Amino acid sequence: MKPHYSYPLAIFAILALAALTLGVYKLWFEPASSETAGTGQTVAVTLGDIEEVVSAQGKLEAKEFVDIGAQVTGQLQKIYVQIGDNVKAGQLLALIDPRIYEARVEAGLAHIKNLRAQLAGQQAQTKFSRQQFSRNRELMQTDSVSLQDFQNSEYSLNSSEATEASIKAQIEQVQSTLNGDRTNLGFTKIYAPITSTMVDQKAREGQTLNANQQTPSILQLAKLDVMTVRAQVAEADIMQVKVGMPIYFNTLGSSERRWQASVRQILPTPEIINNVVLYNVLVDVDNQDRQLMTGMTAQMFFVLGEAKQVPLVPVAALGARIPSEDNANGLAYQVKQQTSQGITEKTIHIGLKTRRFAQIREGLEAGAILVVKQPESGKDPRLKAPPL
Repeated sequence: MKPHYSYPLAIFAILALAALTLGVYKLWFEPASSETAGTGQTVAVTLGDIEEVVSAQGKLEAKEFVDIGAQVTGQLQKIYVQIGDNVKAGQLLALIDPRIYEARVEAGLAHIKNLRAQLAGQQAQTKFSRQQFSRNRELMQTDSVSLQDFQNSEYSLNSSEATEASIKAQIEQVQSTLNGDRTNLGFTKIYAPITSTMVDQKAREGQTLNANQQTPSILQLAKLDVMTVRAQVAEADIMQVKVGMPIYFNTLGSSERRWQASVRQILPTPEIINNVVLYNVLVDVDNQDRQLMTGMTAQMFFVLGEAKQVPLVPVAALGARIPSEDNANGLAYQVKQQTSQGITEKTIHIGLKTRRFAQIREGLEAGAILVVKQPESGKDPRLKAPPL
């Protein structure tokens, strides 16, 4: 037979297990007391650097470039440069078949020679008619010539002078046409308008160019010593971007290098892409080392402000924003400061602000201890907040 004292031991074990279960339930499932909820995680105000920026994507392009086109129709006979060649202003780039335009110039010259010969004959006729008219006019004074002969000589002079003037006008007309043909003949040789680099070739040797409907493009020249970044800034940020504002950017191929520049121009007309309004901002950057190339993608950072070694507070420690008519020292926020006497509420003014930190302009010094705002409802306040 088992001894009777085993029953009290079993009862004691059951009661101990029940107490342990109740303690675990209270610890994990019951809401924390107001005292525990008010404590929260603490963070310290530290000294550091802060930079507030607006970021955007950009594309690199040459600041100064020109598309070289053909002003006359004809076969592209020769291209004298290749992509990547440096060219000087006035250098011959390409040649369009000049034979048709040479023939037109020769025909114009021959026509002018013919008219000048006609003019010489007509001038001789005019001189004879003028002499005859002068003689008859003198004879009329002594009635030595009939009135009809005198009128015939006058008519002959007027007609001769008119014909001479007509030939001179024809010469001017043909000369004008000849000048146009000579100009077109000159257009068959294409010269570089600027000292630059050939960056693109859009036509091939032997290709027929038709300049009657539109100007065909042959080459593209660009100055690569100065590049322009065309950044697309969202409408939510464009109000903060100003001309002259400092910026920096890096490229996909050289993320460790930072290029410095400033905003040159903000274009007023936006582009709408998938119902997103984007404004083009132009930034010029020096490219003497030719590391930047057309079409590269740039990650842009527009510097709204920066400060060195100033008191910083994590954004998570900021409480409600307090309305204030005087924002000279920055926006006012309410924070909870932990002191030796307990937790007190305090008003601070912040300046620059990023997603993680805010600059304290007034209200706290470095070393102050703040209580981070409480976790969202539905989460256990006893769980630790993630590190900042």
